[in-house]
Amino acid sequence: MTPETGFFLAKARRLLAEAEGMLTTLHYNEAAGRTAYLAGFHAAQALISDKSGRAVKTHSGVRTEFHRLIRGDARFDETLRDFLGSTYNLKAIADYETGPGSDVLPERAAKAIAEAKLFVAKVAEVLGEP
Repeated sequence: MTPETGFFLAKARRLLAEAEGMLTTLHYNEAAGRTAYLAGFHAAQALISDKSGRAVKTHSGVRTEFHRLIRGDARFDETLRDFLGSTYNLKAIADYETGPGSDVLPERAAKAIAEAKLFVAKVAEVLGEP
């Protein structure tokens, strides 16, 4: 594993821990959901870095390259394949949305964190990390 790949994976794990901490504090559901997404984003960057030797700079670019690299890989079930796309909207809500419907419920943030845990763990496993 290259140092860059390790840095991405370490950041993913740190963000995941931060997301879990945020969820235990009232009023931080949006931040917890966003951070769960970002943990997965950095885990995907780790896999991309390891497999291609480069980093992708945009969210859509990371999703596209990640899907290209895992295409046909049975280790990634549908939930894991869809994680980045399904949780990106939590980042968008936290960063941009206002008004009715712009709240992230605790249950939704908790689900994103649970899925992020699985996503980061699977990427780490694929990379040969404990």
